[in-house]
Amino acid sequence: MAQEYKLKDISSLADIKSMDKVESEVEGVQDGKVLVVNYDGQFHAMGPKCTHYGAPLKLGVVAPEGRITCPWHGACFNISTGDVEDAPAPKALHKFEVFEKNGAVYVKGEESALKSGQRDPISQCSVSTPEKVVIVGGGSGTFGVIEAIRELKYKGAITVISKEPNLPLDRTKLSKALISDPSKLEWRPREWYESVSVETVSDEVTSVDFNKRTVATKSGKSYPYTKLVLATGGVPRTLPVEGFNNLGNIFTLRFVTDVQAILKAVGEKNKKIVVIGSSFIGMEVGNTLAKENDVTIVGQEKAPMERVLGAEVGRIIQGNLEKAGVKFKLQADVAKAIPSSTDSSNVGAVHLGDGTVLEADLVILGVGVRPATDFLKNNQAIALEQDGSIKTDEQFAVPGLDNHVFAIGDIATYPYHGPGTDPKGTHTRIEHWNVAQNAGRGVARAIVHTLSSPASSLQSLKPKAFIPIFWSAVGAQLRYCGNTPNGWDSLVLKGEPENAKFAAYYCKGDTVVAVATMGMDPIMAKSAELMRRKNMPSKSQIEGDVDILKVGLPEAVKI
Repeated sequence: MAQEYKLKDISSLADIKSMDKVESEVEGVQDGKVLVVNYDGQFHAMGPKCTHYGAPLKLGVVAPEGRITCPWHGACFNISTGDVEDAPAPKALHKFEVFEKNGAVYVKGEESALKSGQRDPISQCSVSTPEKVVIVGGGSGTFGVIEAIRELKYKGAITVISKEPNLPLDRTKLSKALISDPSKLEWRPREWYESVSVETVSDEVTSVDFNKRTVATKSGKSYPYTKLVLATGGVPRTLPVEGFNNLGNIFTLRFVTDVQAILKAVGEKNKKIVVIGSSFIGMEVGNTLAKENDVTIVGQEKAPMERVLGAEVGRIIQGNLEKAGVKFKLQADVAKAIPSSTDSSNVGAVHLGDGTVLEADLVILGVGVRPATDFLKNNQAIALEQDGSIKTDEQFAVPGLDNHVFAIGDIATYPYHGPGTDPKGTHTRIEHWNVAQNAGRGVARAIVHTLSSPASSLQSLKPKAFIPIFWSAVGAQLRYCGNTPNGWDSLVLKGEPENAKFAAYYCKGDTVVAVATMGMDPIMAKSAELMRRKNMPSKSQIEGDVDILKVGLPEAVKI
């Protein structure tokens, strides 16, 4: 039952400036806190923490169209309703009535809501229309579609067909923390999917008949659809090198079952582990395992993560991991893997091209992924791109299929509209967990739009405007926003890079096209909002010491 509670830290709402926010404890509610935001002359009280990883929204960014953005990973919430606007927030925020009386500020709400601060945006849903959405894949993009389409009151059937060994989960924690218990990672329990009328099928799609609008699976079943969402993700690459395809204890990392196998091989710790690949997966796994093992990361680059972050930032991150005990072999080629002297079925060492021999109890490959589209290779109705991905329009619809088929996530090459791109968008494929989920939310909007207004085309719907955001655990928390489909030619590095505290601005000419930060929140989140509005300061302004956190946010979103 809702009750009135006095706020401890706010004596007058007039003390909160326009577009500002204040966090306050709630008297009489243990651990109860709210965030009060002054937006457009109205005061709003809501849960104070992002529903993703619990980031304090008091450090977030308030935008003119009524959003508040998490300072860590870009999740956005509607200030007026508390609803989710952008991934990766899995739940909405509770909202509370806020008012003044007797010279103090009060909120009205239930004690349980004040303690939790978050709510499930959908609880129950039953199918009452003939539409059938089939989603192929069980990752982040799939979760984004399900959440958003039910939030938007879609009443048709939803079937998810996935060969993943679990329900949609927080895949980022597989490499960042090597968590092996899926129940600790799954965003929702199976009962939730049942309660919102989502059928989950454990099977593998083998073909699609786009004319008959049916999906066939390995088990021999056929599923009809009115709308199809392809969200099959990536297939980890292996090494076409001697020994790597026939020896045991050589692992890729994509599923919880891979983590379980790796941890079993690690056993009682103190193992010699060779990680092949110095980009995100390799660095995160190496960082996690180095606490209790002898870890060497092998990379072809001059510095870890050089392809995305450049050598200067890569060396900062390398220093972080070296402090944790990780060793590096860079600018190195892998020649072969040889068997163990005690067990010829398992790997015993990795030979590098320069003759270096690295003893290995186990090897982990982090050498990238390719689009999981093998089931479409010989399909006459769809033409795959050279890399195996599917080209889409701005709504993630596949051209030529009457807006009935969508592709999202690692398999989608879509028009990116961030800074430094063509006015019509630059087609690019972005392997970000967060991008997949936001694309899924965008597809949900598109599907509901076509159902509610059959006569109108998808072109009449403004595409979901989001800037790619990702993060990494590499000795400290790395944040990144933007993308560089046309490359970058210079870097402006601010902060204290010698102490691994920095903001890195990646520039193409005078345009900042991406930003990476470490220990500088909420600069990344603010930069993403500025990029959405095409108001990101230029390279010359950054060099002139402009304060990103003080740059105003124009009302119009322009991407």
